[in-house]
Amino acid sequence: MNTDIAIIGAGPYGLSLAAHLRDRGVDFRIFGRPMAFWRDHVPSKLCLKAEGFALDLFDPKRQSTLRQFCAERGHPYAPTGVPIPARVFTEYGEEFQKTHVPHLQPHNVTHLSRTQDGFILRLENGKSVVARNVVMAIGIGDFANVPPPVRTLPPERVSHTFAQTDFARFAGQRVAVIGAGSSAVDTASFLHEAGAEPVICTRRPKIWINHPPRKIPLLKLLLTRIKKPRSGLGTGWRSRMASDLPDVFHMLPARLRLRITRGHLGPAAGWVTGQVVRDNKVPICLNLDLRRASMRGQAIHLEFADTEQGTMREMDVDHVFLGTGVHIDLARIPFLDRALVASIRTEDNMPALSRNFESSVPGLHFIGPLAAGSFGPLLRFAWGARFAARRLSGRFRRQAAGAWTRSQPQSRPQPALAQ
Repeated sequence: MNTDIAIIGAGPYGLSLAAHLRDRGVDFRIFGRPMAFWRDHVPSKLCLKAEGFALDLFDPKRQSTLRQFCAERGHPYAPTGVPIPARVFTEYGEEFQKTHVPHLQPHNVTHLSRTQDGFILRLENGKSVVARNVVMAIGIGDFANVPPPVRTLPPERVSHTFAQTDFARFAGQRVAVIGAGSSAVDTASFLHEAGAEPVICTRRPKIWINHPPRKIPLLKLLLTRIKKPRSGLGTGWRSRMASDLPDVFHMLPARLRLRITRGHLGPAAGWVTGQVVRDNKVPICLNLDLRRASMRGQAIHLEFADTEQGTMREMDVDHVFLGTGVHIDLARIPFLDRALVASIRTEDNMPALSRNFESSVPGLHFIGPLAAGSFGPLLRFAWGARFAARRLSGRFRRQAAGAWTRSQPQSRPQPALAQ
């Protein structure tokens, strides 16, 4: 099997790009299980923090919006103010794939390496694919951040918030949830509802929980929209600029780009699960920096530095959940050939990309959160899939047209066929 373009990953970014390439008649293949991360790593009943209008996947003619899907299936929907369950978003993505990317190959890539003319992909079914270009649209699944103090605990006693979608087995257990962001609060909420005894521990002095939507007078609404304009990343001028001006962001010095990417839109919990935590008085311990974790008999013994009081605090629990986010590092992608990793120029362990999402290795592209270091916070959200799909499909369309023109009257060269 040969192809000009191989897309690795079938989440919002991979599917949106594939829909654009199909519409433009560009030769490509796409590999991965559709919406796998959302189906396997996000609790189905979780109400997503993003507004409904910011959860669209993108086909060129905008025929398959989340609004249309919800209307057809009878799900509640509004552009803003109506939380969308993860289950609905996952079903929407799977329906989008069936409509716009029907030839998707649901096999994971197990190895990617470079050849003289392009790349070779090994698939979990034992077959191989040779491609001139590769687009990595793999999301964040490989990058769970595990703080050093808990790395020596038995694996069955520690879970990243990515790892659990069913909390029933924690009923009656004491559970420490480390973190201050949305995933930490979501997990504490689900643990409480399952009958566990969660406690949220964070080194931050405060946990931010978004306010539920409320009706406000029209004039006040207009003034609010001027002061804090809405965008696919949230409200405020910084989010609006990050959403609308990714090319300007790309031109900034690397140090400034990376600082903004790391700092913009810090941890904040959604109001649905936040309300469960708040109303049920789930304990929240602020200013606690986890220093050590060890086993004492059957309990996990945690030692924290209280950064406000200047003292140490101790806690025994049955399980630890890590709502500690992600740490993107190319070296952690398990199927990337080590020689290929070493040849990619990086900035803060993320690939340094051209305006067309191409890395320092010709033909190797990255979209989604892996591209956030080059294009800003927009690429951390599903909303950024439109920008990436339009830009990259246009590039590949021009590239294919140029290759065809250069090949006349001779036949177009093809890469070697893998066995």
